[in-house]
Amino acid sequence: MHSIEAVIIAPLDGFNKRPSNATDEAIVSALSTSTEISRSGAEISLREVTKDTVRTICNLHVSESQKQFVAPNAVSIAEAHFTEEAWFRAIYADEVPVGFVMLWENPTEGRYFLWRFMIDERFQERGYGRRALELAIHHVKENSVAKELRLTYFKGDGSPQAFYEKMGFADTGKILDGEHEMMRAL
Repeated sequence: MHSIEAVIIAPLDGFNKRPSNATDEAIVSALSTSTEISRSGAEISLREVTKDTVRTICNLHVSESQKQFVAPNAVSIAEAHFTEEAWFRAIYADEVPVGFVMLWENPTEGRYFLWRFMIDERFQERGYGRRALELAIHHVKENSVAKELRLTYFKGDGSPQAFYEKMGFADTGKILDGEHEMMRAL
């Protein structure tokens, strides 16, 4: 899967400053500190990114120390529109967008790759990432004969390696374009 690689590109100047739907942005801002969204209480779902939600999803971001490990959602969505095998969804906690997931998938051959995965910095450490990844894994199991799910990551401070290990992924020992490969049996 050498064609799948992480791309780190800085956000376009001004892009993140122009939300198209101020109501969505106000809801995310208000709820990011609210106790209504809790580790145990929120329903996590994966939803299509639409013309009405794309700017809100593009405005989600990881912490400064994590930016070296995942491309901005705008870049991921653009790449997805030019990659036939891309499957991508926004991650919601109840009605609030909190993250983004993208798979490279080939159901006929049973090949799946976790291409992008992020939870906005305001919503981390609430169990949303664990539940969202479980839903993505369920999607893979439900739609193919896949026996494994693979991903790659960069090592370093703030790396998602420990999270993926907790989710059952193990290092394969392979390094692809500078990234360490992990695999989880399904």
